[in-house]
Amino acid sequence: MSTGMNWDNARFFLAVARAGTLRGAARQLHVDQATVGRRLASLEEELGARLFLRTPSLYVLTPAGETLVEPAEAIERSIAHMERRVMGLDERLTGSVRVATTDSLGKRFVIPAIASMLREHPGIEVSCLISQDLANLTRREADIAIRTIRPDAPDLIVRRLATLETGIYASSAYLASRGTPVPDGGFADHDLVAYQQPVVPTKSSALCGEKAASGRVVFRTSSSVTLVEATAAGIGIAELPCYRADTEPELVRIMPNRFANFDVWLVAHADLYKTARIQALISALVEQFAPIPS
Repeated sequence: MSTGMNWDNARFFLAVARAGTLRGAARQLHVDQATVGRRLASLEEELGARLFLRTPSLYVLTPAGETLVEPAEAIERSIAHMERRVMGLDERLTGSVRVATTDSLGKRFVIPAIASMLREHPGIEVSCLISQDLANLTRREADIAIRTIRPDAPDLIVRRLATLETGIYASSAYLASRGTPVPDGGFADHDLVAYQQPVVPTKSSALCGEKAASGRVVFRTSSSVTLVEATAAGIGIAELPCYRADTEPELVRIMPNRFANFDVWLVAHADLYKTARIQALISALVEQFAPIPS
């Protein structure tokens, strides 16, 4: 790789390599597709090598492109590290914070925490990424993540915010129409509503440990908020977070002796953890989760 390589062009190269298309890379970088094409062409001219095979549907790395990925990612990590080091020295209660979480945790805990923090520190600007996917904190897709999966990366600080409970729920209308399932009955003759990735890692054929092999899954979703709404609409029976389901008047908890626990983790990059604005949001998040019994 030439020492004179323009890093900004390499950033565009990495986006195309990860997305596989100019359109996908443009979406990641928040620029138009033509800009990505120009930057990629400029880099190929700069290096004197073709980095991608252009197919009708995908941009596929050439051998030359494959050799560029690792050093380009190393530069990316170095630049992100420099940014974090500089940001980590910033003790002002101004600037931006990027927080990633799920829709359900966002609605119940994270948004109220952000509102509380902004009332006290109006100079901070917050971007909230709502996604089921784990944000990459190393590449600064987010500064803080609130997740139900504990990461193990060595450069991350991980803190348990709460241990929450899930239970089995159905709408009162569903139970009036279909009856209440009996324990150890496998949910025979009942419809089930399922999350594509269980809140608590369990066997897919069980709700809170209650075997569900005889039930029929009629609805799946990647959104925990949609899961609650579908259950409240009477589509079927589901395992739901109690903090969310107990607030829905249409929902009834069944088999209350059946439950499962899951942890909620706050994740932050070590270089940014002690920054004033990050600590301000962390304090607000801890306060929001504190009333929830563990």
